Amino acid sequence: MKKILQYLFEHKSLSRQQAKDALVNIGKGLYNEHEMTAFMTVFLMRSVTIEELQGFRDALLELCVPLDLNGEKVLDIVGTGGDGKNTFNISTLACFIVAGAGQKVAKHGNYGASTISGASNVMENLGYKFKNEGDALRRELDSANICFLHAPLFHPALKAVGPIRRNLGMRTFFNMLGPMVNPAGPAYQLVGVYNLEMARIYNYLLQQTEGQFTIIHSLDGYDEISLTSDTKVITNEGEQLFTPHQLGKRMVQASDIYGGNTVEEAARIFSRILEGKGTWAQNAVVLANAAMALFSTRNYKDYNNAYSAAVESLESGKAMAALTKLIALQ
Repeated sequence: MKKILQYLFEHKSLSRQQAKDALVNIGKGLYNEHEMTAFMTVFLMRSVTIEELQGFRDALLELCVPLDLNGEKVLDIVGTGGDGKNTFNISTLACFIVAGAGQKVAKHGNYGASTISGASNVMENLGYKFKNEGDALRRELDSANICFLHAPLFHPALKAVGPIRRNLGMRTFFNMLGPMVNPAGPAYQLVGVYNLEMARIYNYLLQQTEGQFTIIHSLDGYDEISLTSDTKVITNEGEQLFTPHQLGKRMVQASDIYGGNTVEEAARIFSRILEGKGTWAQNAVVLANAAMALFSTRNYKDYNNAYSAAVESLESGKAMAALTKLIALQ
């Protein structure tokens, strides 16, 4: 690691192979906490290159615990995090609405590193037990239309750096990697990014995969459809700009989608929304993200049809039933 750090301190960037080797060694536990902290800090001081990001992704996928979901065409909704906005768990809620609408979901998530409550925090609080056994996850997918993949159980390198990321409390290149290394290899992905540079990087990288992807970025800095401003939407086919009224029928204020100060508060907001007791603004934002995810499967004639399916899933209680079934299997 000392050689790598010296190389990086000379303002040089790693090749794809060098980046892969470094992260493989982190996953194998070959470096101490101080070395890993120094390595991550370099990329807080400059942007990660596409080659480096590709190498890091190669390493995580090589070390990944394999997962076979019997060829199911699953969907994932995931944000890179790190937007510093502290919203409630919009992506995870949208996943349950999508599951309630009949689309199978393999949600990839982790504890919050730069936010109070990540997907794993809220799922754990609601009673979900993290696991990486294929049989159990397939049962969840069959019964509830959704399973949850806690990233550190599948990616040794993420487990190794978890405490360091929490201590840093800042966005690192690991935020960028999460959406690209879902062990289930989802056929459909809705990926939220926190700036347009990341949107361009993801567009380049995801064009090289076989799945159907949709990248979203709210122009005021959210890594999801926030309905607080216009949203840039990039797919395999091209890109468009949508207004809050086009995506969610209304505009909301930043204060409407605040996520609370504790994991417990975030979990209460989560449950209230699924129970049909969310505010109109909370519902609008969750429904817009779920609708965009459903639309990305190309199983709906247009976005409005997908939006109607999302509304029906939430209002009929099917989204809540997906959570109830999932927790009952633990």
